[in-house]
Amino acid sequence: RLSSLDGLTGIANRRQFDETLQSEWDRAARENAQLSLILIDIDYFKPFNDTYGHQGGDDCLQKVAKTLESCVSRPGDFVARYGGEEFVVVLPATDEAGATGLAERFRSAIQELQIPHEASAVSDIVTISAGIACTVPGSELSPERFLQLTDQALYEAKERGRDRVVCTSEIAN
Repeated sequence: RLSSLDGLTGIANRRQFDETLQSEWDRAARENAQLSLILIDIDYFKPFNDTYGHQGGDDCLQKVAKTLESCVSRPGDFVARYGGEEFVVVLPATDEAGATGLAERFRSAIQELQIPHEASAVSDIVTISAGIACTVPGSELSPERFLQLTDQALYEAKERGRDRVVCTSEIAN
């Protein structure tokens, strides 16, 4: 069990995420069901760490992780620390509207924490950006490519000014 948990935040780690994404991908493909993925990044986390120190950064990561976990309500929804200041959420049987609604709930819940962030160029409190991808798995897309598309949506959220949610369907091809 310890090998599947992130030591700092206590939520699932990257290894557990990789396994979960593959198993949920396979299940959704078998059932011809929707699968959504949300990739979340704490905005301007490096300046946060530089300003408040590593202990402040660790506290922030722990609070964000706990908050993200508290926002998911279905047993199959899966939250993990992806690495650094990034988190990922796997949402089986969830369409774009459902994933977007949850991502906005994450964003609001993090703002409600009111964690001071004087080094942010976006807000005086900690904010997050989120990228979303949704699909019915098939032969034309792999889990790795699905994750890349989610990462592209997250990058677009950052490019558009951070503290926002962007879905792959919003990105011009």
